[in-house]
Amino acid sequence: MSQSQTLTAAQPQSSSAVALLPLLLFLATFVGAGLYHQSLGADFAFYQLSPVIAILPAIVLAFALARQAIDKSLDQFIAGIADNNIIAMCLIYLLAGAFASVAKATGGVDATVALGLTLIPASLLLPGFFLIAGFIATSMGTSMGTIGALAPVAYGIAQQAGIDPALMAGAVISGAMFGDNLSIISDTTIAATRTQGCEMKDKFRENIRVSAPAAAITFVLFLVLGSGQSAVEAGSYDLIKVLPYLTILVLAVAGVNVFLVLPAGILLAGVSAIAGGEYSAMQLGKDVYAGFTGMQEIFLLSMLVGGLAALMKQQGGLNWLANNAAAAIARFSKKEQSPRAAELGMASIVSATNLCTANNTVSIIITGSVAKDLAQRHGVRKRRAASMLDIFSCITQGLIPWGAQALLTGATFKLSPLVVVSNAWYCLVLAAVAVVMVSLRKA
Repeated sequence: MSQSQTLTAAQPQSSSAVALLPLLLFLATFVGAGLYHQSLGADFAFYQLSPVIAILPAIVLAFALARQAIDKSLDQFIAGIADNNIIAMCLIYLLAGAFASVAKATGGVDATVALGLTLIPASLLLPGFFLIAGFIATSMGTSMGTIGALAPVAYGIAQQAGIDPALMAGAVISGAMFGDNLSIISDTTIAATRTQGCEMKDKFRENIRVSAPAAAITFVLFLVLGSGQSAVEAGSYDLIKVLPYLTILVLAVAGVNVFLVLPAGILLAGVSAIAGGEYSAMQLGKDVYAGFTGMQEIFLLSMLVGGLAALMKQQGGLNWLANNAAAAIARFSKKEQSPRAAELGMASIVSATNLCTANNTVSIIITGSVAKDLAQRHGVRKRRAASMLDIFSCITQGLIPWGAQALLTGATFKLSPLVVVSNAWYCLVLAAVAVVMVSLRKA
């Protein structure tokens, strides 16, 4: 290393609260639009304005705040977009979208629901749907896709079996959030692991330690609350159509690289359907592309947030946020290093951001750099930091009435989103279990 490089490395990083103004503008624009449309009574009020559009004024402001030539700022912005983690994240989004699209088009979701209803006794329908939703969400990597596929079936069965629709809605959204939080192809998992630089299998193993006890408690709660006893016709199913989901789970837990796991799932779902004579190679190509386009928003947003984060980091915004979070942790812990306080700090930051954005993936992407810095300062393992981000963004997303999950579930079950989230027992239990586990760890 040259002398000049050594001096540069020794210089303290700049710190400026002003550099965070673009992030605040993004949140204000996105949340403000949501509140406005909510006052008008619009459906999915917080999704009327795409975050991809809401972030554009923030990027313009970040360029305006940079005290340097625009060419240099542009280079930094593009470098942020081209970050290895951002690009890898985007590629995984595309593959995950393709798998979910092909698996659904080939009947995998319907087959999985029918299989679950065959295996679950009538007296266990409520906790059973919690498990079915959890399995589908873990396999598909999307809580919204799970709710969209399962909620209409669950609503009809709740009416047939005499189960309180509010409880069934709670079981579906609980299972969807449980599976989405664990899935290795979920956009939240992808964002959490890539921003923290850890392996998906390691984050999965860290998550399951918290999620499994919470899921077990939730299962018991729904078992006690359930009252449906009527038998329900499960319908026929083809076990071959469930195989891609099982394959994804087995390969993921075994630690196979996600860039091999997802193509394997896509090919297995597509080839098995083609062999059955009910699908064609041309349709497979169309469904793969449909999966790609379905990830367009989060794909673009991830790149733009990466570029914006690079500008804010260069201007000292992220360093200011990390320094102040570290100072608050120091006051709380009275120690130079406190993994427990750092984890609670990560949980607070990502939860607060999620409340504003109503999007757990966006909140992880925004807070990922700060969480990584806190983890490095306080000796928190990368997989643990990724797990904290994913868990607490999942908790918040499942409990906000203006979140897409609550809105979609409420619309399907003809219930207020507030009623839906008040029955999302898994998110409530997960919050309690996670806080207890973090609090009991060594400071």
